[in-house]
Amino acid sequence: MLVGVALTACAPRIETHGSDPDPAKVAEIVPGDYTKQTVKDVLGSPSSVAVFDKNEVWYYITEHTATEAFFKPKVTARTILVIAFDNKGVVRSVKKVGLDQAQNMTPVTRETPTAGNELTLMQQLLGNLGRFEDTGKKKP
Repeated sequence: MLVGVALTACAPRIETHGSDPDPAKVAEIVPGDYTKQTVKDVLGSPSSVAVFDKNEVWYYITEHTATEAFFKPKVTARTILVIAFDNKGVVRSVKKVGLDQAQNMTPVTRETPTAGNELTLMQQLLGNLGRFEDTGKKKP
C-alpha cells in the first residue's frame, strides 16, 4: 500500500496557463468579415497585443506544463493563435503557431557599465562612519 501511495505521489501535475480558445469559435473568424470587436465578443480579450506593429496583432497564448515531484516544470504544449488586423480594424489573417515552431533565444551577456566607484564590503560597511552631524547641538 505504501508503494502505491509513493507511486501516485510521483505522477506529474499538469497545469494549463492562458486562454485556450474553442477551435469551433476560431473557425468562425473569417478574414475580411470580422472586426476587433467581433473577435473580442467571440474569443474574449487577447493574452497579448503586439506593440511595435503599425497594424494591430492579437495573441491568444496557451501553455501546458507537467511537473514531476520537485523537478522544474516541462512545457508539454504551447499554442499561439495570431490574429492580425488591417489599419481599419478588420481581421487580415488568422494563424496558429505551435511549440514545434518555437525558436531558442540566447540572451546577450554583456554588462552595461555604470559610473561611480566599486566599493568592497568593508568600504560599504564603514564608509559612513563620521559623516553625520551631531543633531543634539543648539544653534545660537
